[in-house]
Amino acid sequence: MDSKIIDFLSPLWGETLKQLRHDIYHIADYFTLESRRNQGIPEAIVIADGDKIFFVPYLLRKCDDICDQDSGDLFDVVSPYGYPGILLSEAAASTPGFPDAAMAEFKRVLSVKGVCSAFLRLHPILNHNINELFNPNPFTFNGETISIDLTLPESEIWSHTRKDHRNKINKCKRAGMTARMVPFKDYIQEFIEVYQETMDRVGASGFYYFNYDYFVGLLEILGEQLHLCIVELDNQIISAGIYTECCGIVQAVLGGTKTQFYKQSPSVLETDFVRLWAKERGNEFLHLGGGVGGAKDSLYNFKAGFSKQRHTFLTLRLITDQEKYSYLVDLRAKALNTDPDKLLQSKFFPAYRCSH
Repeated sequence: MDSKIIDFLSPLWGETLKQLRHDIYHIADYFTLESRRNQGIPEAIVIADGDKIFFVPYLLRKCDDICDQDSGDLFDVVSPYGYPGILLSEAAASTPGFPDAAMAEFKRVLSVKGVCSAFLRLHPILNHNINELFNPNPFTFNGETISIDLTLPESEIWSHTRKDHRNKINKCKRAGMTARMVPFKDYIQEFIEVYQETMDRVGASGFYYFNYDYFVGLLEILGEQLHLCIVELDNQIISAGIYTECCGIVQAVLGGTKTQFYKQSPSVLETDFVRLWAKERGNEFLHLGGGVGGAKDSLYNFKAGFSKQRHTFLTLRLITDQEKYSYLVDLRAKALNTDPDKLLQSKFFPAYRCSH
């Protein structure tokens, strides 16, 4: 078993992805873009034994902000926005014992590097049933996500749509709303306006705000894999969403609706249009995602109205160096004037990055 830590410039990153079904959340350029937002260093670990491959990309973060001083070589790793997770080749997934051995090696390599913890969001589709490959199961259940099975006939996709959504789709059409795909580069500013208005309306956290340069960067790295759907009424854009396309998976990434038209639900027409567009292009999934933080909230309920297909959303919460982890938790507890056990008992991981 051979293990390598590679940076975003390594050709091995792209060469490894050519051998694995992946999503845009796994490519090196995406991690580089996200690193500008998260002040992390984009890296990946490749563990291989012949055609058995275990691949994990991540952002490496220093823990200086926890220590209030130079932490030296003390780090943790985290997933960027989206669903990167772990990629396993078919041979790796079908060889009993290899996933466990690779996970142990992953933990060892991180520990030697000075990493005390890892928080990774797994891909609900590509990591389907991954928990069954490991003994014991190292993953945490975080809720469900929804996708539309694009291999179904159009009539079946429609019949799987909740009645109230079908009614709204028809009502939008009767009102004169139209949906279409447009070049993202020509509509970046219009999209940002709609998206930010939506985030303001729902009171979203700063994590969900992205500046103009971020969207330009996203277009630069994804090119034809990035798509923008707009819904118009009387030549005015009233709803918009960006979608990515990779290895048969179309992802609904970010979107919004103008407040003035929110009650008319143009986003249902947008989703209806995109699923048929994605199906015509030969894709297998339109992944809508789940609720905020994995909750079954109003956003989850909205998405659930389009499909009966569900996926388990898992995270990996790995302590790679217990001594260093406990040290940081103690420091954080002192800073918050609380007991370390209270941080450890919270659902937040890593506990030393808990804000209260």
